[in-house]
Amino acid sequence: MLNLFWLLLGLVLLIIGGEAVVRGALATARRLGTSPLLAGLVIVGFGTSAPELVVSIKAALSGEPEIAVGNVIGSNIANILLILGVSALIVPLQAHLRCLKRDGLTLLVASALFMGLASIGGLSRWDGLLMLLLLAAYLVWAYRTEKADIHDPAAELHQQKADNIEATPMAMPIAILVLLVGFALLVYGADRFLLGAVGLAQTFGVPDAIIGLTVVAAGTSLPELAASIVAAVRREADLAVGNIIGSNIFNTLLILGSASVISPLPFTGRFLHIDQWVMLGATLLLLAFLFFGLRVSRAKGACFLLGYAVYIGVMFGFQ
Repeated sequence: MLNLFWLLLGLVLLIIGGEAVVRGALATARRLGTSPLLAGLVIVGFGTSAPELVVSIKAALSGEPEIAVGNVIGSNIANILLILGVSALIVPLQAHLRCLKRDGLTLLVASALFMGLASIGGLSRWDGLLMLLLLAAYLVWAYRTEKADIHDPAAELHQQKADNIEATPMAMPIAILVLLVGFALLVYGADRFLLGAVGLAQTFGVPDAIIGLTVVAAGTSLPELAASIVAAVRREADLAVGNIIGSNIFNTLLILGSASVISPLPFTGRFLHIDQWVMLGATLLLLAFLFFGLRVSRAKGACFLLGYAVYIGVMFGFQ
Protein backbone atom coordinates (compact mmCIF):
# COMPACT_ATOMS: atom_id res chain seq x y z
CA MET A 1 0.00 0.00 0.00
CA LEU A 2 2.85 2.38 0.74
CA ASN A 3 4.27 1.95 -2.77
CA LEU A 4 0.85 2.74 -4.26
CA PHE A 5 0.62 5.84 -2.04
CA TRP A 6 4.04 7.09 -3.21
CA LEU A 7 3.08 6.39 -6.83
CA LEU A 8 -0.17 8.38 -6.60
CA LEU A 9 1.38 11.18 -4.56
CA GLY A 10 4.23 11.49 -7.03
CA LEU A 11 1.78 11.55 -9.94
CA VAL A 12 -0.26 14.35 -8.37
CA LEU A 13 2.90 16.37 -7.67
CA LEU A 14 4.12 15.84 -11.25
CA ILE A 15 0.83 17.12 -12.67
CA ILE A 16 0.69 20.15 -10.36
CA GLY A 17 4.38 20.88 -10.88
CA GLY A 18 4.11 20.66 -14.66
CA GLU A 19 1.13 23.02 -14.67
CA ALA A 20 2.96 25.46 -12.40
CA VAL A 21 6.02 25.41 -14.66
CA VAL A 22 3.92 26.18 -17.75
CA ARG A 23 1.93 28.98 -16.10
CA GLY A 24 4.95 30.49 -14.36
CA ALA A 25 7.01 30.38 -17.55
CA LEU A 26 4.20 31.85 -19.66
CA ALA A 27 3.62 34.65 -17.15
CA THR A 28 7.36 35.40 -17.07
CA ALA A 29 7.54 35.34 -20.88
CA ARG A 30 4.61 37.73 -21.19
CA ARG A 31 6.19 40.13 -18.68
CA LEU A 32 9.37 40.05 -20.76
CA GLY A 33 7.40 40.67 -23.94
CA THR A 34 8.12 37.28 -25.49
CA SER A 35 5.96 36.54 -28.51
CA PRO A 36 3.03 34.11 -28.17
CA LEU A 37 4.60 32.16 -31.03
CA LEU A 38 7.79 31.45 -29.08
CA ALA A 39 5.79 30.77 -25.91
CA GLY A 40 3.59 28.21 -27.65
CA LEU A 41 6.45 26.55 -29.51
CA VAL A 42 8.96 26.27 -26.67
CA ILE A 43 7.33 26.87 -23.28
CA VAL A 44 4.14 24.90 -23.74
CA GLY A 45 5.96 22.16 -25.67
CA PHE A 46 8.57 21.85 -22.92
CA GLY A 47 6.05 22.20 -20.11
CA THR A 48 3.80 19.33 -21.16
CA SER A 49 6.87 17.09 -21.45
CA ALA A 50 8.36 18.23 -18.12
CA PRO A 51 7.04 15.25 -16.10
CA GLU A 52 8.58 12.77 -18.55
CA LEU A 53 11.83 14.75 -18.58
CA VAL A 54 12.29 14.85 -14.81
CA VAL A 55 11.23 11.23 -14.31
CA SER A 56 13.59 9.94 -17.01
CA ILE A 57 16.54 12.00 -15.74
CA LYS A 58 15.88 10.84 -12.19
CA ALA A 59 15.67 7.23 -13.38
CA ALA A 60 18.95 7.56 -15.31
CA LEU A 61 20.68 9.05 -12.27
CA SER A 62 19.27 6.30 -10.04
CA GLY A 63 20.67 3.51 -12.21
CA GLU A 64 17.28 2.53 -13.68
CA PRO A 65 17.84 3.11 -17.41
CA GLU A 66 15.05 0.76 -18.48
CA ILE A 67 12.51 3.01 -16.77
CA ALA A 68 14.05 6.08 -18.42
CA VAL A 69 13.84 4.54 -21.90
CA GLY A 70 10.50 2.81 -21.32
CA ASN A 71 8.99 6.08 -20.13
CA VAL A 72 9.71 7.78 -23.46
CA ILE A 73 8.80 4.90 -25.77
CA GLY A 74 5.68 4.10 -23.77
CA SER A 75 4.65 7.78 -23.66
CA ASN A 76 5.03 8.14 -27.43
CA ILE A 77 2.91 5.04 -28.02
CA ALA A 78 0.29 6.14 -25.48
CA ASN A 79 0.17 9.65 -26.92
CA ILE A 80 -0.83 8.33 -30.34
CA LEU A 81 -2.91 5.23 -29.67
CA LEU A 82 -4.45 6.12 -26.31
CA ILE A 83 -4.74 9.92 -26.29
CA LEU A 84 -5.63 10.45 -29.95
CA GLY A 85 -7.98 7.48 -29.69
CA VAL A 86 -9.80 9.13 -26.78
CA SER A 87 -9.78 12.50 -28.58
CA ALA A 88 -11.28 10.98 -31.74
CA LEU A 89 -14.10 9.45 -29.70
CA ILE A 90 -14.98 12.95 -28.53
CA VAL A 91 -14.83 14.51 -31.99
CA PRO A 92 -13.49 13.04 -35.27
CA LEU A 93 -10.03 14.42 -36.06
CA GLN A 94 -8.79 15.72 -39.38
CA ALA A 95 -5.68 17.87 -39.27
CA HIS A 96 -4.60 20.16 -42.07
CA LEU A 97 -1.32 19.22 -43.72
CA ARG A 98 0.06 22.78 -43.86
CA CYS A 99 -0.24 23.12 -40.09
CA LEU A 100 1.74 20.05 -39.23
CA LYS A 101 3.84 19.03 -42.23
CA ARG A 102 7.13 20.35 -40.81
CA ASP A 103 6.50 18.98 -37.33
CA GLY A 104 5.38 15.62 -38.71
CA LEU A 105 8.55 15.30 -40.78
CA THR A 106 10.64 16.30 -37.75
CA LEU A 107 8.98 13.59 -35.67
CA LEU A 108 9.72 11.00 -38.35
CA VAL A 109 13.39 12.06 -38.56
CA ALA A 110 13.70 12.10 -34.76
CA SER A 111 12.20 8.60 -34.47
CA ALA A 112 14.46 7.23 -37.22
CA LEU A 113 17.55 8.85 -35.65
CA PHE A 114 16.71 7.46 -32.22
CA MET A 115 16.15 3.95 -33.55
CA GLY A 116 19.32 4.06 -35.63
CA LEU A 117 21.48 5.18 -32.71
CA ALA A 118 19.83 2.77 -30.28
CA SER A 119 20.32 -0.23 -32.58
CA ILE A 120 24.11 0.06 -32.37
CA GLY A 121 24.38 -0.50 -28.64
CA GLY A 122 22.33 2.18 -26.95
CA LEU A 123 22.53 5.93 -26.53
CA SER A 124 25.92 7.36 -25.58
CA ARG A 125 26.59 10.87 -24.33
CA TRP A 126 27.59 11.90 -27.85
CA ASP A 127 24.34 10.45 -29.19
CA GLY A 128 22.41 12.42 -26.60
CA LEU A 129 24.23 15.61 -27.57
CA LEU A 130 23.39 15.00 -31.23
CA MET A 131 19.70 14.62 -30.35
CA LEU A 132 19.74 17.86 -28.34
CA LEU A 133 21.41 19.69 -31.22
CA LEU A 134 18.73 18.39 -33.59
CA LEU A 135 16.04 19.69 -31.22
CA ALA A 136 17.74 23.11 -31.08
CA ALA A 137 17.95 23.19 -34.90
CA TYR A 138 14.25 22.30 -35.17
CA LEU A 139 13.22 25.06 -32.75
CA VAL A 140 15.33 27.68 -34.53
CA TRP A 141 14.00 26.56 -37.93
CA ALA A 142 10.40 26.55 -36.72
CA TYR A 143 10.63 29.94 -35.04
CA ARG A 144 12.31 31.65 -37.99
CA THR A 145 9.96 30.25 -40.63
CA GLU A 146 6.85 31.00 -38.58
CA LYS A 147 8.01 34.49 -37.57
CA ALA A 148 8.62 35.29 -41.24
CA ASP A 149 4.97 34.49 -41.99
CA ILE A 150 2.91 35.03 -38.86
CA HIS A 151 -0.26 34.08 -40.78
CA ASP A 152 1.15 30.67 -41.64
CA PRO A 153 -1.15 27.95 -40.21
CA ALA A 154 1.73 26.39 -38.26
CA ALA A 155 2.53 29.73 -36.62
CA GLU A 156 -1.11 30.26 -35.71
CA LEU A 157 -1.24 26.76 -34.24
CA HIS A 158 1.74 27.35 -31.93
CA GLN A 159 0.34 30.71 -30.83
CA GLN A 160 -2.95 29.02 -30.10
CA LYS A 161 -1.18 26.59 -27.76
CA ALA A 162 -0.11 29.49 -25.56
CA ASP A 163 -3.38 31.40 -25.90
CA ASN A 164 -5.44 28.36 -24.86
CA ILE A 165 -3.81 28.40 -21.43
CA GLU A 166 -5.70 30.97 -19.40
CA ALA A 167 -3.41 33.87 -18.63
CA THR A 168 -2.94 34.44 -14.90
CA PRO A 169 -1.70 37.99 -14.26
CA MET A 170 1.41 37.78 -12.07
CA ALA A 171 4.07 40.20 -11.01
CA MET A 172 7.50 39.11 -12.17
CA PRO A 173 8.69 37.91 -8.70
CA ILE A 174 5.49 35.85 -8.27
CA ALA A 175 5.83 34.33 -11.76
CA ILE A 176 9.43 33.33 -11.05
CA LEU A 177 8.42 31.90 -7.66
CA VAL A 178 5.64 29.83 -9.28
CA LEU A 179 8.14 28.59 -11.86
CA LEU A 180 10.67 27.56 -9.19
CA VAL A 181 8.01 25.91 -7.01
CA GLY A 182 6.82 24.01 -10.09
CA PHE A 183 10.30 22.66 -10.74
CA ALA A 184 10.66 21.70 -7.06
CA LEU A 185 7.37 19.80 -7.18
CA LEU A 186 8.48 18.05 -10.37
CA VAL A 187 11.75 16.92 -8.79
CA TYR A 188 10.17 15.69 -5.56
CA GLY A 189 7.20 14.20 -7.40
CA ALA A 190 9.52 12.30 -9.73
CA ASP A 191 11.39 10.90 -6.73
CA ARG A 192 8.19 9.68 -5.04
CA PHE A 193 6.69 8.45 -8.31
CA LEU A 194 9.75 6.34 -9.12
CA LEU A 195 9.95 5.06 -5.56
CA GLY A 196 6.38 3.79 -5.83
CA ALA A 197 6.79 2.43 -9.36
CA VAL A 198 9.98 0.52 -8.59
CA GLY A 199 8.48 -0.74 -5.34
CA LEU A 200 5.40 -2.08 -7.13
CA ALA A 201 7.59 -3.69 -9.79
CA GLN A 202 9.60 -5.49 -7.13
CA THR A 203 6.49 -6.53 -5.18
CA PHE A 204 4.78 -8.11 -8.19
CA GLY A 205 7.91 -9.25 -10.00
CA VAL A 206 7.32 -7.01 -13.01
CA PRO A 207 10.46 -5.98 -14.96
CA ASP A 208 11.48 -2.32 -14.85
CA ALA A 209 11.05 -2.09 -18.63
CA ILE A 210 7.36 -2.98 -18.44
CA ILE A 211 6.75 -0.61 -15.52
CA GLY A 212 8.41 2.16 -17.54
CA LEU A 213 6.36 1.36 -20.65
CA THR A 214 3.04 1.26 -18.82
CA VAL A 215 2.58 2.79 -15.37
CA VAL A 216 5.31 5.43 -15.66
CA ALA A 217 4.55 6.28 -19.30
CA ALA A 218 0.80 6.56 -18.81
CA GLY A 219 1.20 8.64 -15.65
CA THR A 220 3.59 11.16 -17.17
CA SER A 221 1.40 11.47 -20.30
CA LEU A 222 -1.55 12.89 -18.36
CA PRO A 223 -0.73 16.54 -19.26
CA GLU A 224 -0.90 15.64 -22.96
CA LEU A 225 -4.17 13.76 -22.35
CA ALA A 226 -5.73 16.79 -20.66
CA ALA A 227 -4.53 19.21 -23.36
CA SER A 228 -5.75 17.01 -26.22
CA ILE A 229 -9.15 16.36 -24.64
CA VAL A 230 -9.68 20.11 -24.14
CA ALA A 231 -8.73 20.71 -27.79
CA ALA A 232 -11.07 17.96 -28.95
CA VAL A 233 -13.98 19.31 -26.89
CA ARG A 234 -13.37 22.72 -28.52
CA ARG A 235 -13.30 20.98 -31.92
CA GLU A 236 -9.71 22.09 -32.53
CA ALA A 237 -8.49 19.00 -34.36
CA ASP A 238 -5.23 20.60 -35.53
CA LEU A 239 -4.35 21.52 -31.96
CA ALA A 240 -5.19 18.05 -30.60
CA VAL A 241 -2.93 16.39 -33.19
CA GLY A 242 -0.30 19.12 -32.89
CA ASN A 243 -0.06 18.62 -29.12
CA ILE A 244 0.78 14.95 -29.65
CA ILE A 245 3.29 15.48 -32.45
CA GLY A 246 5.05 18.25 -30.50
CA SER A 247 5.10 16.20 -27.32
CA ASN A 248 6.60 13.18 -29.10
CA ILE A 249 9.32 15.38 -30.65
CA PHE A 250 10.25 16.74 -27.22
CA ASN A 251 10.03 13.26 -25.66
CA THR A 252 12.39 11.74 -28.22
CA LEU A 253 14.96 14.49 -28.63
CA LEU A 254 14.88 16.41 -25.34
CA ILE A 255 14.21 13.66 -22.82
CA LEU A 256 16.27 10.82 -24.27
CA GLY A 257 18.96 13.31 -25.30
CA SER A 258 19.20 14.83 -21.81
CA ALA A 259 19.02 11.48 -20.01
CA SER A 260 21.74 9.90 -22.15
CA VAL A 261 24.04 12.92 -21.77
CA ILE A 262 23.74 12.49 -18.00
CA SER A 263 24.10 8.71 -18.08
CA PRO A 264 24.48 6.57 -21.24
CA LEU A 265 21.39 4.44 -21.83
CA PRO A 266 21.77 0.77 -22.83
CA PHE A 267 19.19 -0.39 -25.33
CA THR A 268 18.64 -4.12 -25.46
CA GLY A 269 15.97 -6.77 -24.98
CA ARG A 270 12.35 -5.98 -25.67
CA PHE A 271 13.00 -2.30 -26.44
CA LEU A 272 15.20 -3.29 -29.36
CA HIS A 273 13.04 -6.09 -30.74
CA ILE A 274 9.46 -5.04 -29.93
CA ASP A 275 8.65 -1.68 -28.41
CA GLN A 276 10.61 0.66 -30.67
CA TRP A 277 8.89 -0.95 -33.65
CA VAL A 278 5.46 -0.48 -32.07
CA MET A 279 6.39 3.18 -31.52
CA LEU A 280 7.50 3.55 -35.14
CA GLY A 281 4.36 1.82 -36.39
CA ALA A 282 2.11 4.13 -34.36
CA THR A 283 4.08 7.15 -35.62
CA LEU A 284 3.77 6.07 -39.26
CA LEU A 285 0.05 5.43 -38.76
CA LEU A 286 -0.44 8.95 -37.42
CA LEU A 287 1.63 10.52 -40.22
CA ALA A 288 -0.27 8.51 -42.84
CA PHE A 289 -3.52 10.08 -41.63
CA LEU A 290 -1.85 13.49 -41.63
CA PHE A 291 -0.14 13.39 -45.03
CA PHE A 292 -2.99 11.70 -46.89
CA GLY A 293 -5.63 13.95 -45.33
CA LEU A 294 -7.45 11.04 -43.78
CA ARG A 295 -10.03 11.57 -41.07
CA VAL A 296 -9.64 9.84 -37.71
CA SER A 297 -13.29 8.96 -37.19
CA ARG A 298 -14.77 7.68 -33.95
CA ALA A 299 -14.52 4.13 -35.31
CA LYS A 300 -10.83 4.61 -36.11
CA GLY A 301 -10.32 6.19 -32.70
CA ALA A 302 -11.83 3.06 -31.17
CA CYS A 303 -9.39 0.98 -33.25
CA PHE A 304 -6.49 3.09 -31.87
CA LEU A 305 -7.68 2.32 -28.34
CA LEU A 306 -8.12 -1.36 -29.14
CA GLY A 307 -4.59 -1.46 -30.56
CA TYR A 308 -3.24 0.06 -27.36
CA ALA A 309 -5.20 -2.41 -25.21
CA VAL A 310 -3.85 -5.33 -27.27
CA TYR A 311 -0.29 -4.00 -26.95
CA ILE A 312 -0.59 -3.71 -23.16
CA GLY A 313 -2.32 -7.09 -22.86
CA VAL A 314 0.32 -8.88 -24.93
CA MET A 315 3.08 -7.14 -22.97
CA PHE A 316 1.87 -8.43 -19.61
CA GLY A 317 0.90 -11.79 -21.07
CA PHE A 318 4.44 -12.52 -22.25
CA GLN A 319 6.57 -10.74 -19.63
